[in-house]
Amino acid sequence: MSASTPRTAVPSEPAAASGPGRRGTGRGVAVVVCAVLGVGLLAGAGVGGWTQQRDAQRPLAPAAAYRKAGSLWRETPVDSLIPPVLDGADAGPGGADRTWIRVALAPDSDCGPALAADWQAALAATGCTRVLRATYSDATRSSLVTVGLVFTPADAAGMATLRGRLPAPPGYGFADSQRAAWTASVVPDAPVVVYTVSAFTDGRTLDSPRPAEDMMRKDATGAVAQAGLGHEAKGVAERVERAVRTLAAPGAPTAPAPSGAPR
Repeated sequence: MSASTPRTAVPSEPAAASGPGRRGTGRGVAVVVCAVLGVGLLAGAGVGGWTQQRDAQRPLAPAAAYRKAGSLWRETPVDSLIPPVLDGADAGPGGADRTWIRVALAPDSDCGPALAADWQAALAATGCTRVLRATYSDATRSSLVTVGLVFTPADAAGMATLRGRLPAPPGYGFADSQRAAWTASVVPDAPVVVYTVSAFTDGRTLDSPRPAEDMMRKDATGAVAQAGLGHEAKGVAERVERAVRTLAAPGAPTAPAPSGAPR
């Protein structure tokens, strides 16, 4: 009887993974990588958007805000600069209330067609970018007040040279011979001059126009003073200037003009 020697089994090396299982693993890695990249891109976009929003909300420095205000005529709806109705509480003679309604609105204009020669000469040093004009009437329809906004490219120092040197402004909607009282002031917060000039609605011809402050004095005499046309010119000027200063303030929002809105 013979005995056979048992054979020792030799373990074979595991076969390399292949086929669908390996491809599935590769797809899983790609999905994870793409997800990580996507999250990174979304996070970067979110941070970028937040940074832009933060920068947009950050108030401008005063000098930058002053320069930006020179573009209000282009970037702001006209109704914000020259409102359709002005509330004149306590603005009339003796503290009487007034309300002014905008009855005429001119398209924004180059300076040459809108301003008289003496105004163009006065603005020669500062330059002139654009002019906005409108005319208001009081609630009784007995007076008219033209208001003008003259935008310039000058800095604050250049604008300061205009104070006290501006002549009587032109009217809009009535002849120069009908001008009664006038004002002209340099806005402290913007490279803008606001002017007004008043007239009677009946079209009467008057002597040379007088400064509104003179016609507002208690001892002032004559039809212009008695009718309160100095108060009318001053009251409209103050409220339009207030609107400009509010819009020119650092951090003030400027909305785009509605489509088709007059400029």
